[in-house]
Amino acid sequence: MRCLLLFFLIPFLSFGQQTDTVDFLKIEASVQPKWDDRSVFGSTVVDFKILKDTDSVYLNAVNTKLFTKKDSLIALSSSDNKIWLKHDFKKGETYSVDFVYEAHPKKALYFTYDQLWTQGQGKNTSNWLPSIDDMNDKIEFDLKVRADKGKSVVANGKYVAHVDGNDKTTWAFDMQQPMPSYLVAIAVGDFVKKELTSDSGIVLEMYLRPEDSLKMEPTYRYTKEIFDFFEKEIGVPYPWQNYKQVPVRDFLYAGMENTTATLFSEAFVVDSIAFKDRNYVNVNAHELAHQWFGNLVTETEGKHHWLHEGFATYYALLAERHIFGNDYYYWKLYNTAEQLRALSEQGKGQSLLNPKASSLTFYEKGAWALHMLNELIGETAFKQAVKNYLEKHQFKNVTTEDFLAEVRAVTAVDITPWEKDWLKQSAFKGEQALNSLTNSEFLNSYFQLVALRKAPLSDKRGQLIWAIKSNNDYLAEEAVHQLVLEKGEGVLSLYQLAFSEGNIATRQALALSMETPISENLKGSYESLLDDPSYVTQESALYGLWVSFPSDREKYLEKMKYAYGFQDQNIRLLWLTLALSTEGYAPSAQDFFKKELQNYSRSDYSYEIRENAFQYIYSLGIVDEEVLENLVNGCTHHYWRFRDFCRDLLGELLKTPGVKEYLQAQMDSFPEKEKAYLKRVL
Repeated sequence: MRCLLLFFLIPFLSFGQQTDTVDFLKIEASVQPKWDDRSVFGSTVVDFKILKDTDSVYLNAVNTKLFTKKDSLIALSSSDNKIWLKHDFKKGETYSVDFVYEAHPKKALYFTYDQLWTQGQGKNTSNWLPSIDDMNDKIEFDLKVRADKGKSVVANGKYVAHVDGNDKTTWAFDMQQPMPSYLVAIAVGDFVKKELTSDSGIVLEMYLRPEDSLKMEPTYRYTKEIFDFFEKEIGVPYPWQNYKQVPVRDFLYAGMENTTATLFSEAFVVDSIAFKDRNYVNVNAHELAHQWFGNLVTETEGKHHWLHEGFATYYALLAERHIFGNDYYYWKLYNTAEQLRALSEQGKGQSLLNPKASSLTFYEKGAWALHMLNELIGETAFKQAVKNYLEKHQFKNVTTEDFLAEVRAVTAVDITPWEKDWLKQSAFKGEQALNSLTNSEFLNSYFQLVALRKAPLSDKRGQLIWAIKSNNDYLAEEAVHQLVLEKGEGVLSLYQLAFSEGNIATRQALALSMETPISENLKGSYESLLDDPSYVTQESALYGLWVSFPSDREKYLEKMKYAYGFQDQNIRLLWLTLALSTEGYAPSAQDFFKKELQNYSRSDYSYEIRENAFQYIYSLGIVDEEVLENLVNGCTHHYWRFRDFCRDLLGELLKTPGVKEYLQAQMDSFPEKEKAYLKRVL
């Protein structure tokens, strides 16, 4: 129902920024997500201080129905995706208003099978919680979340209590410091929790699904070490009460640094084998670094976005150097330099101060800028500048000049050329980067090895042997990749050396780089890759052997029949496809294999699994009616890359006779969102 409200003429200027008129101090919100219609019902108490006389201020609230209390002295109304507060507000006075609302979010709050989570990056929190889109108004948020009994809730701040009802439990959380609205977050699901305590006494909470509980250690490996390293390296204590991390299904990004509560993709939930190929360490460090850079000090506008992403990327690199060593640090710098140089040579380089710059610019060029600044002014001055910058502007908004002022205050070195080259220049300064990289003895050896790519095998044999035996992953991998370009008997002995001497990374390079069919002389060595503790290696080796040695296909399938691989089931899905493509293999089980592969396209699986399944199903030509309906469901998915993949695949299938007619006949059986999409494309 709609409440009867007094509507007032709102001045035109009120539609602009209002941070000079009002300071929203605190929002206490109690929210109940409703699974049946994907809505949120909430009650909110808002405290705010008036900075200059005015007759109206507003909260951002997208697609929200407002229910006000009749005894409120402040008149409320809803229009233009805002909740307007109308009163004769006086400068210097503090006011409070409370209201009830219902929101139907089209983004920012997502229901994914058995979980619920939010993603407010940008200006999206107001889709489910009346708040302020402008990141320059920092607010203390205290949340209560009402969820089904038995579910766990993760939210910003310190857990206070929970109260059980008949079928619901209300979880209460307290924040003690202000933050921008885009950093408000909740996650609801079936989770188990493990706690650690940092050296400084901060409680670190780590969550996983119960069925993934054995993956807790490898998934969160080095978490405490990263946390303790940052407090020492940054020189400013962690600024919040606690720190939580939770992986969620079908997340939009690798991770998101909500204040005290990082959400990240389930793709990074790994066991000890997967950790070697695809781990959470970098994302873990990056999102934690944001608790200082982005959350404690926040950009005033997009022009200064590198103050968030460049700093988080750079400090994540420092944490990885602390854990994995200097070679790893310089190798990652080298690889991002190559990407930035290639972009720059195409005339697509961007300034760090360009608010529309790409993620590559904000993240990687930003990290490079800080690396070069550290080298220029020295580590002691750099650390002092960062510490002063954070302490002076904590819980406030900042510009690039705020940071540069602190740099200039601690060094006599002229940073003007650095500003020009690394902040303002669109081109990537490749020569400066190369000079910095040559500080690494390992990279100098690598560059010398790369220079031999076109040399005859006879001239570089000794260097390749040295690289393979070097026990350095990157040198050995380069040697293996050069072998692919060579022919003749002399190559065989080098391959055999790489198989026998190589570590997991070298053997993975062999699995990924060797052309099929595999030489009979290397068959035994290549078969040994199936036993390597690497899901990337196992997947590649299984396919390579299946293609190269048809008479042994059943042997390879039997060996790998219980392997699943990463969270995206990479090995299992390949295995099912190969099993269905192997003539005479387990004839009585073929229908079961087919059904299992098709079932992986269902909406109760993550989009990573579904996308892989759809690709294999399509390649085998086994798209049935259920798979087709699952594909239509994917066409309305919230993750745009998967959604676009599904739409492209459906477009191809619509060229098949009978598909369009079937969908038209079944139109009324689809949910409204899917039906609306089908009406547009059929």
